[in-house]
Amino acid sequence: MAENNELYDTVTLTLEDDAEMECAIVGIFPAGDHQYIALLPMNENGEIDDEEDVLLYRFIDHGEEEDPEIENIESDEEFELASDAFDELLDEEEFEEE
Repeated sequence: MAENNELYDTVTLTLEDDAEMECAIVGIFPAGDHQYIALLPMNENGEIDDEEDVLLYRFIDHGEEEDPEIENIESDEEFELASDAFDELLDEEEFEEE
């Protein structure tokens, strides 16, 4: 089921081949010593494509002085930490909805 992006803030990623991909921000959450951001790619119609996987990146907020940054997660261990924290976040949201 595709959803309209009006419910989500979005970010544009520049990929290694300089192509751009619009993504909906699913959430920003802490794990370990860092903050992370979960993104869902959007199709050319500006809708979230539920066939796509969630993308996880390290999130760095510099406050009001600079725009936030996102960085690739370099290690498998860090990715596992961020992935587990995101799964817990989803579990909490499902519990609150019930």
